[in-house]
Amino acid sequence: MPHSERPSFKSKLPNLGTTIFSKMTALAHKHQAINLSQGFPDFNTPQPLIDRVSHHMNAGHNQYPPMPGVPELKQKIFQKIQELYHADYDPNSEITITAGAAQALHVVISMLIREGDEAIIFEPAYDVYAPTVKLNRGTPRFVTLLPPDYKIDWEAVEANITSRTRLIIINTPHNPSGSIWSPDDLKKLDSLAEKHNLYILSDEVYQHIVYDDRQHESICRYPGLKKRSFAVFSFGKTYHATGWKIGYVLAPEYLTLEFRKIFQYAMFAVSAPMQYALADFLDHKDYYLKLENFYQQKRDFFAKFIDRSRFKRLPCNGTYFQCVDYSDISNQPDTEFVQFLIEEHGVAAIPVSAFYHDHIDRNIIRFCFAKKDETLEKAGQILSNV
Repeated sequence: MPHSERPSFKSKLPNLGTTIFSKMTALAHKHQAINLSQGFPDFNTPQPLIDRVSHHMNAGHNQYPPMPGVPELKQKIFQKIQELYHADYDPNSEITITAGAAQALHVVISMLIREGDEAIIFEPAYDVYAPTVKLNRGTPRFVTLLPPDYKIDWEAVEANITSRTRLIIINTPHNPSGSIWSPDDLKKLDSLAEKHNLYILSDEVYQHIVYDDRQHESICRYPGLKKRSFAVFSFGKTYHATGWKIGYVLAPEYLTLEFRKIFQYAMFAVSAPMQYALADFLDHKDYYLKLENFYQQKRDFFAKFIDRSRFKRLPCNGTYFQCVDYSDISNQPDTEFVQFLIEEHGVAAIPVSAFYHDHIDRNIIRFCFAKKDETLEKAGQILSNV
């Protein structure tokens, strides 16, 4: 079709391009660099879980499962959440299996945000939140968290609440900073949400990756928050299976009912054999209960290399991401510095400015340490000499 005959088109997100994660991974492949940028492991999913997928495929579980999820899996999730957080969610009416956490986040925001509504987002922030608010003609209002601890200024949060605020989006353990919320943070959030009649979207995909004997503070633990919140979780993060794209959402029945109205047309149902396999594997509680020790070993192993480098390591209390300050090495913008690291040293990272709507640059980059020890050692030796 000649250019002059093309129908007119106006982008809903004119200022957005490909995500920084895709860009850095592509650049890492191009230069054959060690990829510590995008957040996925370079080791495999547990073999017994893979075997259960194969079992259920051969058993004939290859057709559409029920839209909200396989009952066996929802029952196991109910039991898990009850044991971990002492919270009850009805498996039939308050638990929904989704095509990954990102889809769940997208559907929740689409359900709650209408034209003119505002959503509070803590920055640095995972890059799904703000674009989805904008797609639904809402306005993000950003509250900045400052390094090195990325603690929440609750006075700043309340100052950003207006008559149009409808939603607060939280993420703990926090990507990219590795910080975690405290019980006091959840209590303050509960008070503000009650005072201003707000909904909460809680991104808890790293729920099992919390270090140094700390506890994950799920919104499920707090009855006042539970009644007005969506809690989003990820099997991919827990079982080293990010490519499976399976997560789940917990919410009160009145919210789940509305969530499913949109979900059924965004993704009617999620892979049946994988759901049955996960239902089986959830019986192996030791696996997810020991995950924090598994990743804490990797955090500490990688930290030994960073601590003898010119990078300054920031606190990491959760997730499998380590942020570092490179200001003793270079005054380049972080977007240029990560390219320099790839091209000159063969290690890929993510510039933390990509997690801010205004791309604020504080000379901080993020590494993913969900890698084999030999990968971390090879990258660490290189970084020690930058």
